[in-house]
Amino acid sequence: MRCFRPRSVKLPDEVDKAAERQLVQNQQARRVFNGDDEAGAQPGSKYQITRIMRPDDANIVGNVHGGNILKMIEEAGCIVSTRHCNTQQGDRCLAVLARVEKTEFLSPMFIGEVAHVTADITFTSKHSLEVQVKVVAENILTGAKKLSNKAALWYVPCSLKNVDKITEVPPIKYTAAEQEEEGRKRYDAQKLERLETKARTEEVVPPQLNSEQHTVGFSQSSLIHLVGPSDCTLHDYVHGGVTMKLMDEVAGIVAARHCNTNIVTASVDAINFHRKIKKGCVLTVTGRITFVSNKSMEIEVIVDAASLVEAEKGKYRAVSAFFTFISLDKDNKPLPVPLLKIEGEEERRRFEEGNARYLQSKAKRQKEAEKQRQQ
Repeated sequence: MRCFRPRSVKLPDEVDKAAERQLVQNQQARRVFNGDDEAGAQPGSKYQITRIMRPDDANIVGNVHGGNILKMIEEAGCIVSTRHCNTQQGDRCLAVLARVEKTEFLSPMFIGEVAHVTADITFTSKHSLEVQVKVVAENILTGAKKLSNKAALWYVPCSLKNVDKITEVPPIKYTAAEQEEEGRKRYDAQKLERLETKARTEEVVPPQLNSEQHTVGFSQSSLIHLVGPSDCTLHDYVHGGVTMKLMDEVAGIVAARHCNTNIVTASVDAINFHRKIKKGCVLTVTGRITFVSNKSMEIEVIVDAASLVEAEKGKYRAVSAFFTFISLDKDNKPLPVPLLKIEGEEERRRFEEGNARYLQSKAKRQKEAEKQRQQ
């Protein structure tokens, strides 16, 4: 007699909740794709990149690499920001990425789908501008669309004649005073946090040789990259998207070493660009686990840069961020994340700080979900 294991059956409430989440996601994708999700910015402050995803965009399990999505997001933001800043008389300039707010990976994107990356300028200060970017993945065979990613980026315009000179940003028009007020609050908050993050000067802890599995030292990883011409802007400084792609790769290696499973990017916390990186610099991109919950892991990634031809200037901290990854089985279903073995007070401090960020992010997601249900 053959025995069959009964299939797991979803309860009616679980089915209803899953259907509700899918409906909200589809509605968001349609609004973004059709241009109905505007934030009130003036005409001409919007730009869209459309590109089909090919095999060389994939990670080792066939999904589109999170780093490639981050790179497309930054490209769209750079183009719309640079165009806007050059609409006034005066020095020609290029918009340079200064900070990326939390980036959400809402749905996976697959090879053969078309990525629609839409960037909107939503706030301008005297010397900076905020760009909100949404990514919609379209299956051109079925016509299905889904909202894949959301991000907010901050740019500053640098003069082409003098890269150290920041030019003024033309103001945008708002359809309501509340939109400008909300943008001002976001500007003040990110400015304060960027200054606090820049003040951090702690060095990377060298990985511990032959350390035990599931410790920080066991999974800590680094990549070395020489910045070449293809990585750079017209100023010969590295594109922000290139740096973010390298950071996502390192974070993915750390996550995979800790779990020994397939992993995917779930979100990226604020990415702070502290100093410019010039062509000819050698980048050391280092990732280490700082916190794990039962379903996710937080990985701190820092980028240190040093000139290859001007070694006397020394190494400096260029970029820092926190990436969140989840572990998946062979059917792309979430797996529990192995516990992190803490070694020493410094690792315990980082773990507690990571736990605070995790709880704050969880509360924010619950608040946003409740707001969407009410709408």
